[in-house]
Amino acid sequence: MSSDSSELPPPARAVPWAGRHRDLRRLRRACRRQRRVATFAALGYFAVFLVLTVEAPAVMTRPAPGGLPTGLVLALVQLPVTWLALLVYEYTARRYVDPSARRVRRHEEPSS
Repeated sequence: MSSDSSELPPPARAVPWAGRHRDLRRLRRACRRQRRVATFAALGYFAVFLVLTVEAPAVMTRPAPGGLPTGLVLALVQLPVTWLALLVYEYTARRYVDPSARRVRRHEEPSS
């Protein structure tokens, strides 16, 4: 077998991703980004809370400002953090996902 490159088949032509396919890829990417941001916001805080509870119980029992234990304060802060994750999810949906979804819908509408 020779190593002559003239025996190789010609390289495949790249298919340009335009139109509907390009918009669908953007929509999928925006949805993935949206899920990641919201998930890391909510679950990240919860994971930090759990790690502190297991690894640093002395920190969690120490009194925080107001006389409550730090662990209780951090547990109560989980509700606002969850709401913040929801707001971030809504913001990213309006900012990135909705415009992509509108573009995809425009391509699907039958032209009359």
